[in-house]
Amino acid sequence: MRISAKSLFAFAIIVLTAFAQPVAAAESGLLKGTLDRLLSAGKDMSGDASEAKDTGTDKQTTNQTTAQVPTSREQIQLSYAPIVKRVAGSVVNVYAAREVVQRSPFAGDPFFERFFGPNGFGLPQRRKQQSLGSGVVVSRDGVILTNNHVVDKMDEVKVALSDGREFECKILLRDKKSDLAVLKINGKVNLQPIEIGDSDQVQVGDLVLAIGNPFGVGQTVTSGIVSAVSRSLRGINDYGYFIQTDAAINPGNSGGALVDMNGRLIGINSAIYSRTGSYIGLGYAIPSNMTQVILRSAKTGKPVVRPWLGADFQTVSSDIAESIGMDHPGGAIITSVVKKGPAEEVGLKAGDVVLAINGQPVANADNLGYRLDTAGVGTDAEFKVLSQGREKTVDIALAAPPETVPREAIELPRDSILAGASIANLSPAVAMEAGISTDKTGVVVTDVARNSSAAANGIRPGDILREVNGVEMDRTKDVDKITRQRQRAWQFVVERSGRMFVFERNGGFFRQYVQ
Repeated sequence: MRISAKSLFAFAIIVLTAFAQPVAAAESGLLKGTLDRLLSAGKDMSGDASEAKDTGTDKQTTNQTTAQVPTSREQIQLSYAPIVKRVAGSVVNVYAAREVVQRSPFAGDPFFERFFGPNGFGLPQRRKQQSLGSGVVVSRDGVILTNNHVVDKMDEVKVALSDGREFECKILLRDKKSDLAVLKINGKVNLQPIEIGDSDQVQVGDLVLAIGNPFGVGQTVTSGIVSAVSRSLRGINDYGYFIQTDAAINPGNSGGALVDMNGRLIGINSAIYSRTGSYIGLGYAIPSNMTQVILRSAKTGKPVVRPWLGADFQTVSSDIAESIGMDHPGGAIITSVVKKGPAEEVGLKAGDVVLAINGQPVANADNLGYRLDTAGVGTDAEFKVLSQGREKTVDIALAAPPETVPREAIELPRDSILAGASIANLSPAVAMEAGISTDKTGVVVTDVARNSSAAANGIRPGDILREVNGVEMDRTKDVDKITRQRQRAWQFVVERSGRMFVFERNGGFFRQYVQ
């Protein structure tokens, strides 16, 4: 009777379990010798089983691989502990807070203030809003990477190290588009920085560890594999470009480290896909190559400047691919080109498809934006393009977007019907910051305060103000002037994602519709 390797190894485990009580030294040695002999026999029989399969019928494939059992005590005792020991000190807990003033939703409304006065609704209520997340130490003097949504609009930031020490921090840089932020510990410290790896070398199936502070329980390590790369997940940042992993990530892990088996940082854990709010196997991390872009900008003390091509792009769908004669969907197709922009100067035009940048494939429009930003302003990028059925290569000098008109950015004051809205004159530079098409002109809303009059009247960041009470808005000073007027009825026409929306306010009555 032939005994399979699998059965023999299961018998070895049963023997170990049965004798898992304190034994004399001689008995312990005997058990060790028995285990070694069983493992050695299992290895031999595993080879026999493989040979038996190879000599089977024609219906069996000869190249089929078989599972192998551990062949030594050392293999049974393999552990992630050395990697964790190396990098755990580089991951910190991040605590952020701010004071929020809650006003009545009717405050600032001219109709109600006429009868009750500006303070007729009682004094504003103040409360403390807190945020919890994780961070990664990237320099000995206390520079820390985390997610922007962890510290966004926060006034106080504190980090706790793995050894229990706590420090207050200042925020060096917030970048909403990438959802990354850079912190700096106040005072002199000597910390353990993590090594930053090349996320372009990450492959599906690679083993990874996620380290962070889920639910505030303390530093926690989980393991998994890379489930996908260049994954799109809109709503988290403006790229939709992530490393997907099945290593458990939960609320509080945001800003923590995703590391490879060499202990190198390959991503910043940022989000999960879940219908319950807890981990269900889909976690997402911002690639480490994007963190390098943010760190370079933090050193200059200036906001991140991204390359401008002077063109708008759309992902090539299956329908588009079929219409232009492509074998399969992929790449980013040019939908419009700005006159005298970098794209037009090298001969690119609407209908051309960008397939790769600097040898890296461009799967969709999100990929293209990521590749441009990681290449950086001031470099030359090689574009592989499909134009009229033929592939060609063009080089483009990546430059910063121009500010063709002064932005004249202002925040509308309290006496404005759109109080709480920040606005600016549109140019390619402002349009890229706002995440809208670079060929637009007019006045764009760059930010809207929560619970503000502007928010109550339907205004959102990224809206282009076209008309207020029938008057066209060309500059920020026009918006500021007309919205300060004391009127009961208001009408706002805004362009949002290529559609025209109308918002009407008449005292306490409000409605909106698509024009």
